[in-house]
Amino acid sequence: MAESVYKVIELIGTSSESWEKAATNAVETASKSLRELRIAEVVQLDMHLDEGRIVAYRAKLKVSFKYESGD
Repeated sequence: MAESVYKVIELIGTSSESWEKAATNAVETASKSLRELRIAEVVQLDMHLDEGRIVAYRAKLKVSFKYESGD
């Protein structure tokens, strides 16, 4: 296996339906501008409330992608 370097960033996805959809939204959106996404780890789940009702599910993820040095 060739040696590689990966960068890890933190993303927060939201959805009015579920935490799974929130995480999916974060990864799908990131994949439009980042190449070679490798791992997505859910690190926190929470909800946005309004007057005691859930209005949004939020998923915080750590996402890694291959670092390209530009050489």
